[in-house]
Amino acid sequence: MSSIGNIRKQTDNLFLNLYELEAIHRDGGRSPYYVASRAKKIPDLKAVSGENHPDGVIVCGIYGEKKDKLVLIRQYRYPVGRYVYELPAGLVDPGEDLLSSGIREMYEETGLTFTPVEGGSFSRPFYTTVGLTDESCGTVYGYCSGTPTSSHEEASEEIQVVLADRAECRRILKEEDVSLVCAYTLMRFISCDGDPLSFLEGEN
Repeated sequence: MSSIGNIRKQTDNLFLNLYELEAIHRDGGRSPYYVASRAKKIPDLKAVSGENHPDGVIVCGIYGEKKDKLVLIRQYRYPVGRYVYELPAGLVDPGEDLLSSGIREMYEETGLTFTPVEGGSFSRPFYTTVGLTDESCGTVYGYCSGTPTSSHEEASEEIQVVLADRAECRRILKEEDVSLVCAYTLMRFISCDGDPLSFLEGEN
């Protein structure tokens, strides 16, 4: 059975750090394995603690009286050097619950008021890119109102707010750079009829 041996923290940054794990293979072989993590110290790594607390929140917001638009952001992302379509998202602050984090992030990134609905098991934290990082995010769902604005974003951010109907979602999937989580959400959005959040019924 595969397992983990010694662990070394290699960086000491504020939001993201690199750890070297000793990967012990099922045949007894060993090799270094590098993991990016939001954890500030080794005991907080999910591989060590065995716990899966969400590092971040992703916000799936529906907009409009007809519930026919999905709230997206188009954000400049330094790792790829271009703009990428995403769902509003961010880190969960210490002591903050997932819903409060979602409300805050939606307002900061879009200026919209977010009214969450119960997500049940669909809101529990899932891993993002498990081959590279132990980061996990929970998703909150709800409805948005107000006038979009990017005036609340941080100086390090460059965000454009997009209210996309189904036709625009199809175009984005076909032509634009899109995060994986956003792409799956777009696919679901364009394939459903009526309230896009009706799938949450019975998940409480």
